[in-house]
Amino acid sequence: MKDSISKYFKVGLIHFMAYPATMRGEGPIVETMKKIALDDYFDTVEVTTINSDETRAEVRDMLAVSHMTVCYGAQPRLMGAGLNSCHLDENERKKAEDVLLKSVDEAEYLGAKGIAFLAGKWEEATKEESYAQLLKTTKNVCDYAKTKGMNVEIEVFDFDFDKASLIGPAPLAARFASDMREYTNNFGLLVDLSHFPQTYETSGFVFRTLRPYITHLHIGSAVMGEKFNAAYGDTHPRFGFPNGCNDIPEVLDFLRVAKNEGFFNSENPMVLSFEVKPWGNEDPDVVVANAKRVLNRAWALLED
Repeated sequence: MKDSISKYFKVGLIHFMAYPATMRGEGPIVETMKKIALDDYFDTVEVTTINSDETRAEVRDMLAVSHMTVCYGAQPRLMGAGLNSCHLDENERKKAEDVLLKSVDEAEYLGAKGIAFLAGKWEEATKEESYAQLLKTTKNVCDYAKTKGMNVEIEVFDFDFDKASLIGPAPLAARFASDMREYTNNFGLLVDLSHFPQTYETSGFVFRTLRPYITHLHIGSAVMGEKFNAAYGDTHPRFGFPNGCNDIPEVLDFLRVAKNEGFFNSENPMVLSFEVKPWGNEDPDVVVANAKRVLNRAWALLED
């Protein structure tokens, strides 16, 4: 492409994934956030909970100055506490909902316009009951977010591989999003290239199946195959990782499909964030540089 990617997308980085020491709301949050804020490659940063009031305020003020779009991921808050947003036990479901409502408040404080989260567990025998519980949770969170002018997204995960999330395969995600859109206009889907191999789907199938509902994009990789492979599972290793599913060709295909399906929008660019995580002793900053090089190369190969 001759045009800059920033004409069509707000390129972002998931802070708590690139710097996993910060995922539980502690660690070098300010220092690593500043690296992202100083890097004009990024128009967007995706954050999660921050435990310290002082640190949270410092990050809020930094992001307000940065002119970046802020997104908030509540996934670590649910997974870290073992919470299930579609639990059949109403008390357990409500625990997840309460965390999501608090996440809306924290997201607002940090300058985000919404939150993203993941569905609870896929259980084949009780799939429909879980679906009903997830609708209840999501409607309640959307209702609360709407009072603040904010949006809610569910990230589409694997359903039988690692996270085993109800949402889930693209057709079921489309059904859920359709049900939610009949109820409210502040709901959308977040799709991640790293999850496509895990749901046995392709970029073409996912985009065409979910096109009306996609509001947010991630790109990354995963390791499948043999369980003894390093970084096996939904671990978001760097591009080019041994036995990894995605690299430049897959990112190029993702961009090509997104372009053909009308997702290149210069008037209102969609967020497109890297979800990459260092493995073992890998340097997080080098992993981030790897991701930028891969996207640069894929973008250069994309036809005008």
